Amino acid sequence: WSEAAADCKKALDLNRTYAKAHFFLGESLVGMGLYDEGIEAMTRASQLVVEQKLFFGDEIASNIRDARRKRWNIKESKRVMEENELESFLNELLDERRMRQLDSLRSNGGVCSNGSRELIEAECEHRKEQISGIFAEIDSKRKRREVPDFLCGKISFDLMRDPCIAPSGITYDRKDIEEHLRRVGHFDPITRQTLAAEQLIPNLAMKEVIDAFVEENGWVEDF
Repeated sequence: WSEAAADCKKALDLNRTYAKAHFFLGESLVGMGLYDEGIEAMTRASQLVVEQKLFFGDEIASNIRDARRKRWNIKESKRVMEENELESFLNELLDERRMRQLDSLRSNGGVCSNGSRELIEAECEHRKEQISGIFAEIDSKRKRREVPDFLCGKISFDLMRDPCIAPSGITYDRKDIEEHLRRVGHFDPITRQTLAAEQLIPNLAMKEVIDAFVEENGWVEDF
């Protein structure tokens, strides 16, 4: 991957608008685990493809989505490890507290009835069950942490906030498609059909779905 990345960088030194070089550089960087840089390079390739009216199909968009998922999964794996360590740490604290309470009972002139011991043990187990339940709920929510592709914009690949429909039937995030119309040209970036901002219609059904998704998944702000 490093050699491929080096070759792409050489090509870009000669021509900074070479879309394929940006794309393959992005792929190489992602392969090296440099997700932020890789996504940035592929996003630049996507912009150049639109500006130069080239055709790459869904290859660039698909690779960007895949890279974003991989980056997110790495963050999630780290989060899981930290949460598991925290759960273990809390259980250790409970065990230490239980032992101190039992030692205190033993040192109080034999005031260590089975009832007192059982209460201490029961309280400790109850606290552990509470902690386990909390982390199990967190884990259940975490397993659903994925933004569906159909909720992401075709230009930025981010979760759409103000979806609108073009005459082609394709839904875009309004800020992205309007910026495209201003900076690149008055055409649909996917179908190449002539397009004006006045032709964009709010996709109210999609907006409701997105709003509900965001409300139920607060973590999406970090995606």
